[in-house]
Amino acid sequence: MSFLYLDHHATTPVDPRVLAAMLPYFTQKPGNPASRSHSFGWEASSAVERARAQIARLAGAEPRGIVFTSGATESNNLALQGAAQALRARGNHIVTQASEHKAVLDTVHHLERSGFRVTILAPEPDGRLDLARLRAAILPETILVSVMHANNEIGAIQPVAEIGAICRERGVLFHCDAAQAFGKIPVDVAASAIDLLSVSAHKMYGPKGAGALYIRRGVSLAAQIHGGGHEGGMRSGTLNVPGIVGFGEACALAESEMAEEAVRIRGLRNRLLQHLQSSAAGRGMRINGGMEHRLPGNLNVSFTGVDGDALLAAIPEIAVSAGSACSSGADSSYVLEAIATPPEFLQCAVRFGIGRSNTEAEIDRAAARVSTAVAELRALSPVL
Repeated sequence: MSFLYLDHHATTPVDPRVLAAMLPYFTQKPGNPASRSHSFGWEASSAVERARAQIARLAGAEPRGIVFTSGATESNNLALQGAAQALRARGNHIVTQASEHKAVLDTVHHLERSGFRVTILAPEPDGRLDLARLRAAILPETILVSVMHANNEIGAIQPVAEIGAICRERGVLFHCDAAQAFGKIPVDVAASAIDLLSVSAHKMYGPKGAGALYIRRGVSLAAQIHGGGHEGGMRSGTLNVPGIVGFGEACALAESEMAEEAVRIRGLRNRLLQHLQSSAAGRGMRINGGMEHRLPGNLNVSFTGVDGDALLAAIPEIAVSAGSACSSGADSSYVLEAIATPPEFLQCAVRFGIGRSNTEAEIDRAAARVSTAVAELRALSPVL
């Protein structure tokens, strides 16, 4: 059986060029960048700073604003909890949206239990935030707005420049979780007035366990991990040098290839959509979220009368993501709920994440296989 990987929003395979850059730092170059007394430490420190500059360049940031973490979840926690604790004397109100990643939503709920007030805005049906509602939600005591750059389920790209302008105008920090956007579409912290930006290597063909938080100069955060004073005191702990080197290399590759690759991947996504729409699966199929402002490789669709888990079981050779079984009536996607998806489509969603390694032949094969499976499952469904 030949397998197809179409789940690039969950994680991406490490690019061979990234792996090649990392390998020496596991073996021949084992230095700790905090070791200042010998060449191994100096070499490791130099590699870390080179990666810091590569990541900063892709983000439109200053290298000194990049703080290395273990991934976007840690970066989100540092940004949200660090800002809330540092600014508590000034205000106690945080604004976010209902379709954020759980790393943001669970963190703001934790802060809520600690005495902070949280406003959670519902996105529009296309997945984007209404700017007028954001303006109305910002109060005199608001200290932070957290809105993701692009959604991990429906690929909705937010109007981050406009959000940043509103936050800057109102004197409120803007945190942006860019884990899904970084390396796939342009991200520019200066142009978008982003104060805090969370990113992760494994979403853009780098290794797992490496991430970063950009902190704009002048923004104060309370550190969440203590001991040793690494990363300017913002994140103590021995740095993951191979992972950081891989993250930097992934950013360098994205800088040179992202624009052209986005066109190719968008073409594959549209090809998949057209095949599904024109097949037996197209009857009763719904696109979840808008298509105009969407990540190039994202397609999230629902097939009525098809149990999502049953569909995955019917296509074991294709890696995609789905919600819970349609018959269970539980654990539906909170993102799809947030954009007011009709009940008959809510729990039958499938997310395709197309990436760098995928080809037209693979897309054609996946579309045919999914269409056949949907038709077979519908024939057995009591719903239709």
